[in-house]
Amino acid sequence: MKHLEAKKIEWFRCQLTTWSAENLRDFPWRRTRDPYPIFVAEFLLQKTNAANVLPVWEAFLDRYSNLKTLATAPVEEVARIMQPLGLFFRAERLCQSAQLIEKNYGGKIPATEAELLELPGVGIYTARSVCTHAFGQPVAVLDANVARILERFFGLKGTRVKSRCKLLWSAAERIAPDKETSRWNLILLDFGAVACTARNPRCHECPLQEQCNFFNFSLRQKEQ
Repeated sequence: MKHLEAKKIEWFRCQLTTWSAENLRDFPWRRTRDPYPIFVAEFLLQKTNAANVLPVWEAFLDRYSNLKTLATAPVEEVARIMQPLGLFFRAERLCQSAQLIEKNYGGKIPATEAELLELPGVGIYTARSVCTHAFGQPVAVLDANVARILERFFGLKGTRVKSRCKLLWSAAERIAPDKETSRWNLILLDFGAVACTARNPRCHECPLQEQCNFFNFSLRQKEQ
């Protein structure tokens, strides 16, 4: 992949790591390595803004403090707690997953991507997020935020469905460092959420602008 030169990757990592020192967001599920609250958070965060998830996550854990209590809870009750986030089917799948974990894994969240992917409502992004944040595994993640950063900075062109794009997955895996991968994944997520946004990205105060394909292309277009 000619766009992914080692020097450019290293510069990219360095700039974003420096940016994260003052800009990484703080959420309580990021302050724990307990797989259960992380699993719940990742489920709630699917297609949902993290700020909206926070009060629901807190209420959820207050009511269901461990997986056993969730596995025995009525779906309707769980759905009421999750109601502010919408998507009733997500409550159904979370309950189903909790029941399967209780039955097949002795109430312990599975620690492998393959096992997690067998659970209802768990896709590759959620599975990998749990693996990296709860179990410290050096696996990359790819969502709309990460895809947008990679496409813009490295000049890549992914397919329409970013989460299934082999090119972008390959790029995400190549760029992710072997150490502190969990923190790196959070850096990308936050940078995409607050700086390299889908609309009105903050390009003129971006630490990546010097080598960003998107920024420099836009600059050349304005000068013509």
